[in-house]
Amino acid sequence: MAQDPDRRENPYLSPPEWWNLLKPAAREMRHEPTKAEDILWSYLRDRRLAGYKFRRQHAVDRFILDFYCPASQLAVEVDGPIHERTAIEDAERDSVLATYGIRVLRVRNEEIFENIQAVLTAIRAALANK
Repeated sequence: MAQDPDRRENPYLSPPEWWNLLKPAAREMRHEPTKAEDILWSYLRDRRLAGYKFRRQHAVDRFILDFYCPASQLAVEVDGPIHERTAIEDAERDSVLATYGIRVLRVRNEEIFENIQAVLTAIRAALANK
């Protein structure tokens, strides 16, 4: 089966049938972030962290990533209480993202609230280990 030329040039595009569903959801999540996402975004936006560009609520395949740095293919996922019950689904999601070459760094809400500097240090380390 021939691959769509746009997909070859940018493997992070979601197929149209998924994009039509993901786009409004991503937009809504950008307009109504969680408190933890909002705090972290204030440190990631405008290339504030080590000069790296991050996108928030970025669609890849059938998923919406909380934060994504294309230059280092790093996704930063902010995990709230629901993720205590979704470990298997999160692992499967991370596995699919790995097929695209995307590494996933998961941080808990509490880590952002209690020690943002440690979170930023972990993100810097992940960015350096492309």
